Amino acid sequence: MRYVAAYLLAVLGGKANPSAEDVQKILESIGIDVEDDKLQKVISELDGKDVNQVIKDGLGKLASIPCGAPVAAAATTAPAKGGAAAPAAEAKKDTKKEEKKEEKKEEKEESDDDMGFGLFD
Repeated sequence: MRYVAAYLLAVLGGKANPSAEDVQKILESIGIDVEDDKLQKVISELDGKDVNQVIKDGLGKLASIPCGAPVAAAATTAPAKGGAAAPAAEAKKDTKKEEKKEEKKEEKEESDDDMGFGLFD
């Protein structure tokens, strides 16, 4: 990752196609020992390619990877005639109810701590 980061820094510095020496100078300036095989791998993979296009292509690939819970369809659609105030009010009520339920559960859990025996009995 550090080799890619140094390569990108060199591109930001104005070099459209940085050489291995350019990347090595950047890494050594911050005290990182350069492994030639890893550096040559990065240089060979990015040689002759536009970095912005490589990043754009990579983002397209990442977009196809699922990385979270499914989003409710209602949240993505525009509200009907009623506007957005009604769902917001309902959401507040639901969260208050959930908080009360959680408080009751926590009280029950605290009373179950002893369970009739101790660790060092």
